[in-house]
Amino acid sequence: MNSLQKKILSDGIALPGNILKVDSFLNHQIDITLLREIGKDFYELFKDKEINKILTIEASGIAIACYTAEYFHTPVVFAKKGQHKNVGTDVFTAEVFSFTKGTSYEVAVSKKYLHPEDKVLIIDDFLANGQAVLGLQKIIEEAGATLCGAGIAITKAFQPGEKLLLDAGIDVRSLAVVESMENGEIRFRED
Repeated sequence: MNSLQKKILSDGIALPGNILKVDSFLNHQIDITLLREIGKDFYELFKDKEINKILTIEASGIAIACYTAEYFHTPVVFAKKGQHKNVGTDVFTAEVFSFTKGTSYEVAVSKKYLHPEDKVLIIDDFLANGQAVLGLQKIIEEAGATLCGAGIAITKAFQPGEKLLLDAGIDVRSLAVVESMENGEIRFRED
């Protein structure tokens, strides 16, 4: 069992509606020691891919992406939600549905930061329905860049996202794959 799985079991909370609350260490308050280990784990999983850019969506994926980029010695680009005057109008965009918020929103990345020569690794905190990764894949394709894979901290295997992304040919690798959260008990997929 890796460090993230142990932390989920000790501090994560399974809530009704298939919500896994990890805000005490991952996406509200951040355990930087854990994130450093997560970044190193993603590096070990994808180090053979010649990655030169990490891409995520604001906000929860940014910290994980930064610690991962530290090992790859690459910049992090994050897709901004909604309209931003400081991003400009020369952008790649995609529409993304958020499982947690139950709403769709547009994300944008400035064309200054993604190029055809980029080999991109997507990093995100959760995989539920797969829409965030598919939105980022669309942006990568629009840029003419290469999607090398998606590193996900926590995948909910009982939701359709993982299968959807694998069926789309995306190399998805997760550090903690939650098989079920029935009666408040979190169970991981055994490898």
